[in-house]
Amino acid sequence: MRSTADITEKARLLETRQKYPLDLKIELSKARIHQWHRHWKGKTFVAFSGGKDSTVLLHLVRSMYPDTPAVFSNTGLEYPEIVAFVKSINNVVIVKPGKSFKQVIGEHGYPVVSKMVARRVRDILNPTGNNEASRHLYQTGETADGRILPRYKLPNKWRILLDAPFKTSEKCCDIIKKAPLYDYQRKTGRKPYIGTMAADSEGRRSAYLSGGCNLFEGGHIRSTPMAFWLEEDIWEYIRQNGLDYSPIYDMGVSNTGCIYCMFGVHLDGAPNRFESLKITHPKLWSYCMDNLGIREVLNYIGVATGDEYAGDLFDKEAAV
Repeated sequence: MRSTADITEKARLLETRQKYPLDLKIELSKARIHQWHRHWKGKTFVAFSGGKDSTVLLHLVRSMYPDTPAVFSNTGLEYPEIVAFVKSINNVVIVKPGKSFKQVIGEHGYPVVSKMVARRVRDILNPTGNNEASRHLYQTGETADGRILPRYKLPNKWRILLDAPFKTSEKCCDIIKKAPLYDYQRKTGRKPYIGTMAADSEGRRSAYLSGGCNLFEGGHIRSTPMAFWLEEDIWEYIRQNGLDYSPIYDMGVSNTGCIYCMFGVHLDGAPNRFESLKITHPKLWSYCMDNLGIREVLNYIGVATGDEYAGDLFDKEAAV
């Protein structure tokens, strides 16, 4: 287990690297790409989502190793503009899940608030012979040996999910997006480059602080060579290299992950992702509200559904 001092020092180093100029970040990323490629003797691939981050990552990797395959996990939840863009890129392997989003939310529950909150809610409501201690910890913040760890307690604000008329779960991403990629890894022996950045979320920041860019051992072997980049670096790299990217960004959409995911929606500015969806893709909006039950979930957690929204979206073209 890493000491608090070690984590603090790594956090300082991360902050320093995040302030580096782009040209230095590119060189550092290429060094990590090379290290990963060499360690696995070229048996690597780029986990390609079709978003701007993985577009930059793919360009970086192929600037060094042009034959590296890209693998796109087509969950059925991507924007059509993302899927079309992915299909325009050469040497892309498309993998698909064994279950649909509708099946997953029916069996396990909706992805609401965050992975950590959803996991706590699911465990608290589903006692087993093996999770008594974790359920107690999530409800009280107290460990089995009496230590108080408030960060593990389900926040009071989200205790309402314990009485919700729908199920909550964090399993959607694992089943729909990650499982097909893991299956590809098992079949081919290739190891992934992933375009996530520490600035994306607290979970990704923690992963970087504990494992660095290249994690060669453990249950989640991966390379995140751009982990110390910031969003403005991504757009600057795109400008400098004249890269094509999915037109979804020019439609005012900034969150290009799974369309119906509700993780973090309560933190969205106005318009939120579903209000935006109503304007950009009204048929998809109607489907998720009327057929997937998302209106009920958003109403329950106090987030606008888009039913009353008729505004315009910010034109992202000027930003890129």
